[in-house]
Amino acid sequence: MTCKSLLTVVTRATALHRQLDAAIALARSHDAHLDILCLTLDRAMAGYYYVGAAPLAPIVLQETVNRAREDALALEAAVRERMTGEEIRWAVETAVAPVDSVIGQVGHVARFADMVVLPKPFGKGAVPDEDLVVEAALFEAGAPALLLPDNVHGANFGKVITIGWNDSRQSLNAVRAAMPFLKAATRVDVAIIEPDPRGPERSDPGGLLSQYLARHGVRAELSVLARTEPRVSETLVRHAVEKGADMMVIGAYGHSRFREAILGGATRELFEIAPLPLFSVH
Repeated sequence: MTCKSLLTVVTRATALHRQLDAAIALARSHDAHLDILCLTLDRAMAGYYYVGAAPLAPIVLQETVNRAREDALALEAAVRERMTGEEIRWAVETAVAPVDSVIGQVGHVARFADMVVLPKPFGKGAVPDEDLVVEAALFEAGAPALLLPDNVHGANFGKVITIGWNDSRQSLNAVRAAMPFLKAATRVDVAIIEPDPRGPERSDPGGLLSQYLARHGVRAELSVLARTEPRVSETLVRHAVEKGADMMVIGAYGHSRFREAILGGATRELFEIAPLPLFSVH
């Protein structure tokens, strides 16, 4: 996959500089255009107010809308200041989106990006409903998303990559989309946790993937693991850290934040606990 169109969605000032640093470095290395969307969420919805507040509701609603617009313009000003002097091709837009339309609005923009660079949607400093932006990129747009934890600055990662493999369509989609990173890595490790003894790969777990990668010039090590932690996600993270990985490639499973929230899921758990950048595709 060539990467000529990058998108980053800025939703909070606290993540702006590290998010832009990584996006700029990636745009420079891929000779890509960087689109920056400064997005704030408009929570001025009637359902957010109790019946007794009806006389004040219009005032409160308008104040909420005004504050969201001001925050979006402040983000844009900070972005323009940071981008001053950068020689890459870039553009910035500002948007205020009602919470119930974030997925559709961001998804339409992300559909035309080769990769979307975002901060991790959970953890310290995360903005409420920020996971909607990730969901829009992964499920609505079908775009690859690179999620950055708080400890990442610039794009000095991807030298050692762990692939979380389970022989699913989503896993293979992630590998295909991450090929530019995999080709540039100095070491690639494929982690397979408790492969299905009745599955099509039961006699040679990861064998076809290893062959596929080799044909693209990527030599990978295979690690077939027992689940040593209560959750698969914890086992995968522990293995990646032990291998010295500075990036993980995973398929995004599930279909919506609601299904993941109710039933749980390895994707959401990894988004929460992984201490290194995650490259994910649905």
